[in-house]
Amino acid sequence: MTDTAAPPPAARPGLAYHLTEGTGPTIVFLPGYASDMQGTKALALEAWAKAAGRAFLRFDYGGCGQSEGNFEDQTLAGWQSDVVTMLEHLANGPAVLVGSSLGGWLMLLVARDRPELVAGLVGVAPAPDFTDWGFTTDEKLAILSAGRLERVSPYGPAPTVYTNAFWASGEANRLMFGQIAVDGPVRLVQGQLDKDVPYPRTTRLAELLRSADVQTVLIKDGDHRLSRDADIAVIIRAVEDVIHRL
Repeated sequence: MTDTAAPPPAARPGLAYHLTEGTGPTIVFLPGYASDMQGTKALALEAWAKAAGRAFLRFDYGGCGQSEGNFEDQTLAGWQSDVVTMLEHLANGPAVLVGSSLGGWLMLLVARDRPELVAGLVGVAPAPDFTDWGFTTDEKLAILSAGRLERVSPYGPAPTVYTNAFWASGEANRLMFGQIAVDGPVRLVQGQLDKDVPYPRTTRLAELLRSADVQTVLIKDGDHRLSRDADIAVIIRAVEDVIHRL
């Protein structure tokens, strides 16, 4: 296993990662907003990959976790560049991306813009375009006027911060206005009790994806985290199914 910083592109910070070597395709976990590579899902998938002898990569976006950079300087486009850097330097061939929440948005952008780097996708409560639908009008005005917004976080004591730079980058990279040019197998796992990503958004995403090989799994009592053992088992089955389809 490798634990170091990847060579960054120009003007991007050094990125911390854990790489487990094994058979391909490399499975790459993309965390959610203000999250990092130490989350329950990332570690559980890594443990499964090790047991199965599969290559697995988890990492921190710039400004998150153990990576260099200031969180409030980050943008969606910058984090997309981080994903591409990881794939170009560390994945041995096209990878299977597992994107959680914001990571689901990033996996779609990368699969659309750099299809040669992506073999398949697994979205876990994917949140494309959340800068559009995830904020009230008053919150959007606050971001524009003050340059940042703080929200009470249900996942920890520190508030979650959103900046105008990130919000503007998100608005410039919205996807769900028409067909999304993503091919290859896609599996979407979504909780129906998710208060952050309403499940009809995920079923709509499935409709917009160009790929014909798209399946959506709805977990009736699942919330946004989808971190229970039973939830993780569903996610692992989705990853195995994508690999089987390659």
